[in-house]
Amino acid sequence: MEIRIVEERTNPLLKRHELRFEVAHATAATPTRDSVRTELAKAVNAPKDRVVIERMRPRFGTAVTRGEANIYDSTDAAKSISREHILVRNGLKEKAAKGPAPAAEPAPAAEAKPAKPAEAPKAEAKAEPAAKAEPKPEAAEPAKHAKAHPKKE
Repeated sequence: MEIRIVEERTNPLLKRHELRFEVAHATAATPTRDSVRTELAKAVNAPKDRVVIERMRPRFGTAVTRGEANIYDSTDAAKSISREHILVRNGLKEKAAKGPAPAAEPAPAAEAKPAKPAEAPKAEAKAEPAAKAEPKPEAAEPAKHAKAHPKKE
């Protein structure tokens, strides 16, 4: 694996150096993000925990991968400025669990509010629409179907 830095820019406002690089991997598959971070750290003489790879794109049909990385001035700057999912991909942060946090203690039953008594529904108003509706004869439909398509013997 051979790394070549194509472009380097300094960004003092975000406390980082922005790199564009190419990785030639003629005899191997696309290298892992971790191995590229290690090689970039060696190339720029920086600790690995300050190197954050934003993206890596392998070129179709070739053994070359192009990418972008940021070398931060400190680990704290890397963790506060970089997006969370990029930090997770680079192994600098653990993935947050989805869903609500588990409750520390279940609520006691004595504190639960009693349910309000339900009002009595008006039976007369609900009974009238049901009486007007006529049920469909479902038993007659299969018989019609059988007459329309007689069995061939």
